[in-house]
Amino acid sequence: MTILNRNDQSGRSMIEMLGVLAIIGVLSVGGISGYSKAMAKYKLTKAQDQITMLLMNIRTAYATSPSYSDLTSIKAAEYNLAPNEMVTKNTNGSYAGLNGTFGGAVTVEACTTAKCGENHGNTYFYITFASLGKEACRSLASSDWGADGLVSMKVGDTSYGVSDLPVNLGAADTACGDGPTDVTWIYY
Repeated sequence: MTILNRNDQSGRSMIEMLGVLAIIGVLSVGGISGYSKAMAKYKLTKAQDQITMLLMNIRTAYATSPSYSDLTSIKAAEYNLAPNEMVTKNTNGSYAGLNGTFGGAVTVEACTTAKCGENHGNTYFYITFASLGKEACRSLASSDWGADGLVSMKVGDTSYGVSDLPVNLGAADTACGDGPTDVTWIYY
């Protein structure tokens, strides 16, 4: 009687496993890239929404006031003019200021000659998103903000009148530069 050795091992070869790992790697890279693009789009949309909400709430709150003389970022937080996700507080619970979607400080104040370029007697106000990266700066600068009360926009050190808006992508690239850049909207 002859006993046959049977080898009933089943499994995957090393080459098959490497193939599966390569496929998983390619899919992961694609997923991460898609996620990064989706997050950038989400943040841009959120920043645009924050600016729009600030603008509408400030206009509503100051509709019967002759000026924006007492408007500050702290007042905007205290009076609930800013969306809640923008408001930062100190450890004691007092309002510390506003932060935008991209992490930089947001300033809301009545115009002064130094900030807005002309003396409007506090009848204008501005919103600044500080320290934006190049892509965020470029996207916000080249967005169409309409002309409803918008007087001008300042991107870094470059000012654009309402007739120059929206800023074209080439000009936005130049104005935004490579480093963190502030974008300011001036409204009446």
